Amino acid sequence: MPDGFYIGHSALEKLSGAFTKEADALGEQLAKFKPKTDGEAIHDGFGFLTESEEVTTAYIDLADHMTKAIQGLQDHLYEVAGKLSDNSHNTGAAEHALEDLFKGQSA
Repeated sequence: MPDGFYIGHSALEKLSGAFTKEADALGEQLAKFKPKTDGEAIHDGFGFLTESEEVTTAYIDLADHMTKAIQGLQDHLYEVAGKLSDNSHNTGAAEHALEDLFKGQSA
């Protein structure tokens, strides 16, 4: 098929599942990361350095930005997975409609 292409909806579903799996894994890691970077954990972990509000605030801000970035990535992965799945369903429906046309049935 030199002038065309084929989209296999099962391959799209598989790819969608892979994106969802990665997003889930990010969520699991984030769930482990958050408790280790909250204010209380920072104060406990830094010991005498927590006397420096500048150090504590910088670390908490960094952890907060990191958390938001990872959440954004996770949301984006879920969005891509959903779009791939939608595309797969649309491709499958189009294939069935085309089959029906060739069989002489109306859609």
